[in-house]
Amino acid sequence: MGEAVHIRINTNKKISIFTSTYIMHPCVFTILSLMMLRLVTVYGYHQLVAVEGGGGDDTNGVIRNKCLDMERHALLLFKAPLQDPDGSLSTWRPDEHDCCQWKGVTCNNQTGHVTELDISDYNLGGEISQSLLNLSYLNFLDLSYNSFGGTIPTFFGSMTRLTDLKLNSNNLNGTIPRCIGSLTELRHLDLSANSFYGIIPPEFGNLTNLQYLYLGVVGRCRVENLHWLSSLSHLQQLGMDGISLAKQNHWVDVISSLQSLSWLSLDGCELSQVMYPYSSSFLNSSSSSIEVLYLGNNSLTSSMYRWLFPLTTNKLQILDLSSNMLDGIPKYLGNLCSLESLSFANNSAVVKFPGFLYTLSGCTSLTLQELDASYNQFIGPLSDDIQKFSSLRHLWVSHNHLNGIISDKVWELPMLEEIDVSSNSFRGAISKNIGKSKAFEIYLSENQLQGVPSTDHMSNLSYVQLIDMNSCNLGPHFPKWVQTLRNLTRLHIANSKISDKIPMEFWDTWPSQLRYLNLSSNNISGEGPDLSSNFDNGSVMDLSSNSFSGPLSNVSSTLALLNLSRNKFNGGISFLCQMVGGFLEVLDLSHNLFTGKLPDCLWHLKLLKVLNLGHNNLSRRLPPSIGYLRELEVLDLYKNNFSGELPLSLKNCTSLNLMNLGANKFSGNVPVWIGENLWGLYVLILRSNNFFGTIPLQLCYLENLQVLDLSMNNLQGTIPSCLNNLTSMVRERFLPPPPPNTYSILTNWIIKKSGNGYSNSSEYVDHATIEWQGDEREFSRSLRLLKSIDMSSNNLTGQIPYELTDLYDLIALNLSKNSLLGKIPLKIGQMKKLLVLDLSKNFFSGGIPSSMSQMSLLNYLDMSFNNLSGRIPTSTQLQSFEPSRYEGNAGLCGPPVSKKCPGDEESEVPLVIGKSKGEGEDVDEVWNWFHIGEGCGFATGFWIACGALLVNSHGRRVFFHFYDGVEDWVYGKVALFIEDLRRVAYM
Repeated sequence: MGEAVHIRINTNKKISIFTSTYIMHPCVFTILSLMMLRLVTVYGYHQLVAVEGGGGDDTNGVIRNKCLDMERHALLLFKAPLQDPDGSLSTWRPDEHDCCQWKGVTCNNQTGHVTELDISDYNLGGEISQSLLNLSYLNFLDLSYNSFGGTIPTFFGSMTRLTDLKLNSNNLNGTIPRCIGSLTELRHLDLSANSFYGIIPPEFGNLTNLQYLYLGVVGRCRVENLHWLSSLSHLQQLGMDGISLAKQNHWVDVISSLQSLSWLSLDGCELSQVMYPYSSSFLNSSSSSIEVLYLGNNSLTSSMYRWLFPLTTNKLQILDLSSNMLDGIPKYLGNLCSLESLSFANNSAVVKFPGFLYTLSGCTSLTLQELDASYNQFIGPLSDDIQKFSSLRHLWVSHNHLNGIISDKVWELPMLEEIDVSSNSFRGAISKNIGKSKAFEIYLSENQLQGVPSTDHMSNLSYVQLIDMNSCNLGPHFPKWVQTLRNLTRLHIANSKISDKIPMEFWDTWPSQLRYLNLSSNNISGEGPDLSSNFDNGSVMDLSSNSFSGPLSNVSSTLALLNLSRNKFNGGISFLCQMVGGFLEVLDLSHNLFTGKLPDCLWHLKLLKVLNLGHNNLSRRLPPSIGYLRELEVLDLYKNNFSGELPLSLKNCTSLNLMNLGANKFSGNVPVWIGENLWGLYVLILRSNNFFGTIPLQLCYLENLQVLDLSMNNLQGTIPSCLNNLTSMVRERFLPPPPPNTYSILTNWIIKKSGNGYSNSSEYVDHATIEWQGDEREFSRSLRLLKSIDMSSNNLTGQIPYELTDLYDLIALNLSKNSLLGKIPLKIGQMKKLLVLDLSKNFFSGGIPSSMSQMSLLNYLDMSFNNLSGRIPTSTQLQSFEPSRYEGNAGLCGPPVSKKCPGDEESEVPLVIGKSKGEGEDVDEVWNWFHIGEGCGFATGFWIACGALLVNSHGRRVFFHFYDGVEDWVYGKVALFIEDLRRVAYM
């Protein structure tokens, strides 16, 4: 007999012990006693921690412990070397003892161990600390969308409890460590959007529990053998965008073996280069569970449809075939009864659009909600077959060659939310059935449409929020129906041949509602409107290139972009002081009649990136508050009447990359702080002012400078020899030129498509007026291609520094109308990219360097009115210019000037003055034998070479491979050269 001990832990946290009598073995009694002691000890420990720490929670009967000191210390060590500009980890402090309360940290309620660390999108930088290894119970780690650098630490391979590892969208580099294959508990692995190189480790095949694997855009990585994927039987989603599968024969078989796979993205994987994408047994035995399939950017042709067929079952919902070389679609795509989205955008072949729709008119037409067929070469009309697609919500067919009349049936689609038929050749009037449409967004721009239905029909568009009729013929009167669209948020009717005044009530139709308004490039007139209402926060308004006049008094402070350029507005610009909301990023008031001063209230405009006041009548000094524009990237004050010295506060605008202060009355020395502080400048224009003194050496610090214009001032002294530090003009760039400056809300002020829809974004393109080949010319989109130095019309003295000839990439050099002397540098000919060279009206002496005969791209040269002498070097270019380009140099001789050089007369005397008949016959006989020998030698050499190629197959392959390579190289070089020349020389 014995007493059994019963232990019960009640919800009131008391331990009750009771006994009952039964027979037991003494050993059993001993074991039960020890177990009881263990339970009491553990329970007492947790109670003690809760009482002493004061931080244990007793919520819903659950005890939550603080984090352990060792793990808190590990998190602080992880944070220590990181850059955290936003203070995202501000709660991670030594005096905050419970790290379980820190932002991004999750702990186990019972043990206090850190189990999850989620600091995604915290804007953190630095390397990943090894201290994470001390978080031994961590199972979830998300460091994505930050700026972590360096390599993936190999200690990750020891964090074997991890089920989720997300390192995507960082700056990680190096190779992907094989040790990640040791994390066999992983369910989710995301390494995408980094800069790795090397091989995707085949050890990933050990991750047999993996359900989500994302390796897209990981850098220059490749796969040696794809068969490791077959081991991942639980895989549901796989992304390998940008990883070459060109050598992965039978890759389709591998994908097909993953029976749980529902999402697959192979964008840009060079699939067209795979010789055998599937095995002979695949087509008969395969089935697929894929619901989402992305195959864009693979240069695929229609031969791919054979292996695509088994991957496209009735489970498929999304199919992306964009950016390939497809010339149509197969019939089976029209019978996918679950397909909701089809992207066929940016394929190159000419396809008839009615036939394309007909192929899709099976059960696909009943389920398809999204069709993107934009940027193709579709021809034909938008036919009545569109009515079969009764579930269609989004129809994108822009940038094609569609023509005829837009079918009435498209406006009757019951589910349609967005239609884009812009940039085609549709003609005729817009159907009155447009009033039946329930679409929220309608894009009809850049067609040949003539007018719209009556106001009664258009006013029925009660759902519409966006209308884009850019470059449609809506004029000459301003369309009254616009004001009936009460839900409108974005309106684009630029270049629509409107010549009328806007009704004043137009500006009060949508109070605080409009996000985008573009009326540019019409002939709309009238007094300056009240722009203080209508606009939502961060909105865009473009009224440029019209005939608005009068002063402006009220402007909305909610605008992010305001373009009033090329009108006839006048009066002051004190309305800038009203724009205190802090949204304005782009302000373009150029080409108007504004007068007065720039008000000293610019500290309100802290987000301003572009300030263009050029071509007005503004005057006086620049206000000190201009220095508060820390985000300013473009400052264009060209052709005003500003005066005085440049304010010292302007040096605080360190984000500037274009500063055009030309054609004003600024005076004083050229500030040294321009070179010391404004390092990002690529355009600096100070032409036609009253600057004096010497050219500061600090300008040589501007390594990014591509356009330097100091012409028409009163500068003196010598040309700085350090100009070869302007490295943008020195080194040849083999990469494509950078695009024109664009800004987040700013292309040609047009609505732009991005992502899954359209935003109200536009772009601002830099432009500048520069003297080019003797005339003033405005450069805009080609400005980034220009590399120019203009120091003409000053009082510069001394010689041209020989270092100037190191500017190999320079395209235009103008040093005319100075007092320069000495010889032209002998190596000037190494500036082979020069298109424009003007050295006229100086005091240069000596001869024209023979190296100039190498300057084969010159199309403008002026060396007139110097003291040059000697023969003009012989070259195709130098002799092609008119003699006037060399006049005023009395010592010059030889073509194209009329003065002959000494010895030219003697060289014109015939070599053989007279010869006998016999002598002539001897010469003819010698030439005959020469031609015979020449022909025999050519024939012998030709057949020797051809015979060797016919006999030796290996040599034949090597030769033709070499020949093809040379041909491609020559073609590429010539094409790039011609394109570069076309952009610059003929803009």
